[in-house]
Order: sequence, then C-alpha cells, then structure tokens
Amino acid sequence: MVRIKRRGLMLVLSSPSGAGKTTISRALLAETDDLTMSVSATTRRPRANEVDGVDYFFVDEVKFGLMINRQELFEYAKVFDHYYGTPKEPVVEALREGRDVLFDIDWQGTQQLAQRAREDLVRIFILPPSMKELRRRLESRASDSAAIVDGRMGKANNEISHWAEYDYIIINNDIEESLNKVRSILAAERLKRERQIGLVEFVKGLTDGH
Repeated sequence: MVRIKRRGLMLVLSSPSGAGKTTISRALLAETDDLTMSVSATTRRPRANEVDGVDYFFVDEVKFGLMINRQELFEYAKVFDHYYGTPKEPVVEALREGRDVLFDIDWQGTQQLAQRAREDLVRIFILPPSMKELRRRLESRASDSAAIVDGRMGKANNEISHWAEYDYIIINNDIEESLNKVRSILAAERLKRERQIGLVEFVKGLTDGH
C-alpha cells in the first residue's frame, strides 16, 4: 500500500461551554490515529488527580514569563489569576512527524494561533441549536450551581460573536452527527495537496514510469 508522507495539522475546536466541543474532542481522540491533544502549560497548582506533562505542564510564574519572553508559546492568556499557554516545541515536533494536534481553546487562543501558524491551522466552531438548549445542557450536568450556569450563559454571546473567524461551523443538534462532520473535515484537510509533502516525489516516480 502506498502511503504519502504528510505534515500534520492543528485542529482547533471552540464553542461556548455546553455546546459539545469536549465530548467531540474526547471521542475523536479515542478513535483517531495520529491525533494527539495539545498539553498546555499553566501556573496554577495541580489538582490531586492531575499528572505533570499529561494534563498540563505545571510551571511557576517566573518560568512562564521566560517562556513568553523567549517566544516559546503559540498562545497564552491569564484566566482567573493563572496563566495558560501552548508550548511550541511539542506541537512543532508532532506536525513534523505527520501527527495532528487537537486544541480545545477559546477564540482568543485561536486568534493567536492564526497569527503564528495559519498554514497549519484548521478552525472549527461548534454552535448550540438554540440558547434555550444550551442552558438546558449546562443545567443537566448537575455539577454546576445556578450562578455558574448564569455566568457561562453570560459569556456565550461574546464567544458566539466570533464564529466568523473560523473555517468551519457545526450546529450541534446531535452529538454523533456533529462528530461525523468533524471526522469528515479532518479527513479532507489531511488530503490537502500542500500537506502531502511526499507527493512531489511520488508523482515524479509515476511520470518516470516507476
């Protein structure tokens, strides 16, 4: 079987909380070859069940500041008094080896990625079918207080307003249908001519009669 060497891609899934991106991300990672989750660096302390280098790279604020100054991050932001960011080196290595990297980040992080790595980026935004349904999904978790649900609903309008900055939009009426659409996008993006870096040599071999 002929296999063409290709460069990996950066697959971003964004959505307001409750619209389905985390569920889709987990399913995609569980079933897809050559797809890995981006591991962020953070200055917050690890929780009891978290593993350094697997859940996050846990660093102090001094080291995080050095990473910013050395331009070692694709994107970063301060969230609730702690910094979060995407280290470049593991992502660049994965792309070079033909592995795709999945990002579960918001529109701000996506904008920064687009400024630094647009050619490798595939951006998908997940929309809820309605704001009423979004609230129902948030409330059905039963793990968040009414105040937290209200806060997330308050942020949703601002997050949704950035939908036009994305390459693909999926309205998540049904999780399996939405997952199938993401699968199709990933398959198509992997086949783009510019990502198949072994194609020139292969075609040359064909025209030379090999």
